[in-house]
Amino acid sequence: MNIHLALLTIYSIGVIAFGVWTSRFVRGSSDFFVAGRSLGPGLVMVSMLAANIGAGSTVGVAGLAYRDGISAWWWVGSAGLGSLVFAWLVAPRLWRLAAAHDFYTTGDYLEFRYGATVRTIVAIVICIGSLALLAGQLIAGAAILNVITGAPRWLGACIGAGVMTIYFVSGGLIGSAWVNTVQLVVMMTGFAVALPVVLERVGSMAALGEPPAPEWFTDFLYSSGPGSGWTMLFLLGPAFVVSPGIIQKAYGAKSARAASLGVALNAVALLAFALIPTVLGMAARTLTPGITDANNVLPTLLMTQLPVWLGALALSAVFSTEVDTCDAILFMLSTTASQDIYRRVIKPTATDAELLRVARGAAVVGGAAGVVMSIYLATVISAITIFYSVIIVSLLVPIIAGLFVPRAGGAEALAGIAAGLSTLFVVRFFVTPVYRWADPALSGVLAAAVLYFAVLFLRRPAAHV
Repeated sequence: MNIHLALLTIYSIGVIAFGVWTSRFVRGSSDFFVAGRSLGPGLVMVSMLAANIGAGSTVGVAGLAYRDGISAWWWVGSAGLGSLVFAWLVAPRLWRLAAAHDFYTTGDYLEFRYGATVRTIVAIVICIGSLALLAGQLIAGAAILNVITGAPRWLGACIGAGVMTIYFVSGGLIGSAWVNTVQLVVMMTGFAVALPVVLERVGSMAALGEPPAPEWFTDFLYSSGPGSGWTMLFLLGPAFVVSPGIIQKAYGAKSARAASLGVALNAVALLAFALIPTVLGMAARTLTPGITDANNVLPTLLMTQLPVWLGALALSAVFSTEVDTCDAILFMLSTTASQDIYRRVIKPTATDAELLRVARGAAVVGGAAGVVMSIYLATVISAITIFYSVIIVSLLVPIIAGLFVPRAGGAEALAGIAAGLSTLFVVRFFVTPVYRWADPALSGVLAAAVLYFAVLFLRRPAAHV
């Protein structure tokens, strides 16, 4: 066994053991779903940051930077900007509603504002979209194991899914918050040590833009169309304002101030971190030219261009980011399936113990389904983009408008969701292939907003739903 694989194995066993140990703190569904609303700003920040720095922010960004250069910063940078909006405009309002009405999920809020039908439809959309997001994390973890051992994608995805499912099922949100703290330390240490070594091998930051790099390689505002450069602000900015997993983590804060401050600190950290995987991807183009699989850019760089011990540490750091983001996705999946579908649609009289069993069972099923999807989706970025696109066109308008437009009801929300999703798919498959700059996600959000407020205008004033 080489040192890279040995360190990954030791790390994975440690994460599982720690996750299982935290299960002692889970005494009911409140602990599992919202950590008993006990998280201070520090744990909110750690939990958010660990969830937000995942496959897309590391393996995906490095692959984008290998192709597009420094404009790949916008992937994580947009997430940070969106998180600032969430911190000060949305999170405190949602937390107060959650504390007052005992919300566990985003679906609880949607039913409160718009009714049970909206909640059920959104729950189904979230579950389907979350599988694509989970697949993206597993693709990245599998790429690491492939570079180290040559393991096929399906095997690497199974291993990654096994690690994160076991420790998440044990501890829920309260366990994940503590495991994420350890994972965040590993991740930041690995990247902090690896970055200067890689830059030393390249020569300097200025050398990253020297020929044969394209002339736009150091252009911060470069974009080749939707999904490239600054246009990612339209996709990822809104996604980090209304992502169900992020909202549910904010519910776990002990106060509105703790939620706001914790999310804001997470945003600042994201803006600072955004440059690290971008520079590593740019350096990989100089040091390891000829990589054809975008998923392998970062693992190959860390495996071949660093001392063995440091490469092993850095690869463990990257693997850590994929695992801790997976638990955030399982959290979103399990709470949606148990609270929004099982309790509301299948068995309204479900006991607390039943909800816990269903949540844990949903996490196991979700992990398995994510493995299957990871085999068929091509890259980390393509898988994650599916999730973000679906989430923002269906949730951005209903959630934000619901906080500021009291008169809006279920008709407005359903109209907006239908318009957003249908426009997204029409533009994605029929318009963008012909007109490259037609952004499917932005088009979907605009359509959702137009129809939401058109229905609001046409409907007679109605009582709050």
